[in-house]
Amino acid sequence: MPMMHGLEDNFGQTPSQTVGPYFAYGLAAAQYGYDFNQPYDSVVALRHAQGERIRLEGRVLDGDGVAVSDALVEIWQVDGDGAYPRNAEDALNSGFRGIGRSGTGTDAQLRYSFDTVKPGAQSADEAPHIDMIVTMRGLLLHVFTRVYFDDETQANAGDAILNAVPLERRHTLIARRVQKGNEVTYQFDVHMQGADETVFFDL
Repeated sequence: MPMMHGLEDNFGQTPSQTVGPYFAYGLAAAQYGYDFNQPYDSVVALRHAQGERIRLEGRVLDGDGVAVSDALVEIWQVDGDGAYPRNAEDALNSGFRGIGRSGTGTDAQLRYSFDTVKPGAQSADEAPHIDMIVTMRGLLLHVFTRVYFDDETQANAGDAILNAVPLERRHTLIARRVQKGNEVTYQFDVHMQGADETVFFDL
């Protein structure tokens, strides 16, 4: 059908839509009890992976400090030697996948969690860190942040990206180490809004 002259001027841009309520079920299906095929889950490193075994956990909090029940957290990281898996075979042999996904809707405290290894530094001027993506209902686009470690004080002081963040906001990127028996846990809450809003990066 031919376009009527001038008709295209009567319509504005199609509005963006927020993320719906079902994305976590599809991207972290096994966690939510579905048997969909999924390439990644909350186990980033198997027992034979190189590096210190840690758990990374926390909550995604809204502007009122209330934990979000339908957020999906995705992480990307290197192993204890500072390297990503070269390919699927390398990930299988090394026991390190490099990517993980975890929803907040199945934990009693609405936490995400990952079983992984503490990453090494990728270069001399970068501190060990984990890249994080957060998606939740109500967002037009997912947000990007980084997780640094509170016991890497010297390395953090030399990290160019962390030092580009205003001093008063750097604490929002630092995970806190907690020893739980023989397990090492780093706690990192993501604040979507408010006085302690996490620093998010434009990529």
